[in-house]
Amino acid sequence: MSDSCVPLLTADDLLRIAPPRNGAAPCPACAALVCAGWESVPGSFERNNLRRIGSLRRPGGEEPMLEEHHPHGTNGWSADAPIAPVFFPYNRCTVWQCVRCTRVFLRYTEYGGYYQEERIRELAPELVTDAAQ
Repeated sequence: MSDSCVPLLTADDLLRIAPPRNGAAPCPACAALVCAGWESVPGSFERNNLRRIGSLRRPGGEEPMLEEHHPHGTNGWSADAPIAPVFFPYNRCTVWQCVRCTRVFLRYTEYGGYYQEERIRELAPELVTDAAQ
């Protein structure tokens, strides 16, 4: 499914779709994804347990900016880093949901010099911000 076939989501949309984090354990379908911050998708994870529900990628040919948003001294790997859809890496993300428990995740592919790595992070509604560039 191409990005043009899924809705373009905003910070408000992320808040609307994120299930409340009530401390319940993840279901067996997504339990392998323990990812408060960005992590690599485990090679053994069954990707069919997630379905794509949206995208944060803006349409058009313009390359998304690489600037990150860390007003409180966090970094890209911090579990408490803000989730700001117009900033990197969120502006390259697709949004996925567990098919069983509705837990929501953000995913993007990191392209390095000699590798590609699929990364994933659970959507924490308390960290979503609509900060603008």
